[in-house]
Amino acid sequence: MSFEPVAFLEDAVRDDSTEDVRGTRDLLLDALRERGHEPHVDAAGNVRASRGSGSPHLVFNTHIDTVAPHVPFERDGRTIRGRGACDAKGPLAALLSAFLDAEIDRGTLTLAVTPDEETLSTGAHALMTGEVAPGGPGETGASVAPLSASDPEPDAYVVGEPTGLDVCTAARGRFEGTITVEGVAAHAASPESGVNAVSAAGRLLGALASFDNVEDHPQLGAATLVPTGVAGGESTNQVPARCAVTIDRRSVPPETAAGFRAALETHLRSALGGDPASVSVSLTERETPFLEAFATDTDAPVVGALADVARSATEASGLGERGAVRPFGAATEASYFAPAPTVVFGPGHLADDEGAVAHAEGEYVDVETVRAAATAVRDATERLLADDAQLRG
Repeated sequence: MSFEPVAFLEDAVRDDSTEDVRGTRDLLLDALRERGHEPHVDAAGNVRASRGSGSPHLVFNTHIDTVAPHVPFERDGRTIRGRGACDAKGPLAALLSAFLDAEIDRGTLTLAVTPDEETLSTGAHALMTGEVAPGGPGETGASVAPLSASDPEPDAYVVGEPTGLDVCTAARGRFEGTITVEGVAAHAASPESGVNAVSAAGRLLGALASFDNVEDHPQLGAATLVPTGVAGGESTNQVPARCAVTIDRRSVPPETAAGFRAALETHLRSALGGDPASVSVSLTERETPFLEAFATDTDAPVVGALADVARSATEASGLGERGAVRPFGAATEASYFAPAPTVVFGPGHLADDEGAVAHAEGEYVDVETVRAAATAVRDATERLLADDAQLRG
């Protein structure tokens, strides 16, 4: 008997996993055990289960944590509303269904569900490195077996996020940091005796628009750099000695976090010219790498297989034309798994014609898209694991 993803999703959305994921994790563990599997929770808090053995190796990944505040469950006909409905409990339900129902004659299928994608991604970091970073829900300082420890190196990943049943092969990364401008304090009545850090910061805000250290990406387009906050000055009658500007960078390959920081600092120092103020750029401290940009070759077998079956599954369900190959609109843990061929796929939308959906008060998912996503991933999995050539190209 095939698994019913919508019933699982209803229970999962009812559970508040904004601060504590244990309730949703228990639902996932119970569903796996009821179907005869032996999942385990590693020291980083990841739920892991495997089927089959040997090559090729396909990995399903998504996350069970959600952003605050919790939005209660509602069911209105074919629509489920509530926090996590599309980000990412809808995709989780679809991947779980495909994991349980796919007919596997050879190869390995792994389900690896992380606990903190919305915050530090310590779970994804541990899956790839075997190290449990501080700050997450796992056992800080412990070690876990990385995905390639006992099974073959994964050949491809399917990461569950709300893509509207399109197959997303790339996403921008997200870095955050602070531009710090240092001047010299003085009495506001004699501004020439000091160095005004706020005035210098104002000139640097204009220089952000001309920062261009990486070429436009063929799938993702241009990187973006946005100032998101300014703070400076200690007293209303004092020339400010310090000003801090927070920034948000949405990167494209091949830019790295370290490369971005160094290039921006050089650019801003040049923009100051002979100004006596000084400037430095620092990235927000975190125990795990930032979610960097990633891009999978659109000719990769996992892309073609999933796009084909997504189109078929959505047409059969009367959902119209889906399965387009395109970039994803937000940063995701998929970047941890690249450069292995990685796609982002799932039911639901980041936003629709009415506005924001994921992370918003009106978060929802259409139940028929959840079932279609489950069918698409199941059929693609059976095709990809049929022989090495299918998955490895």
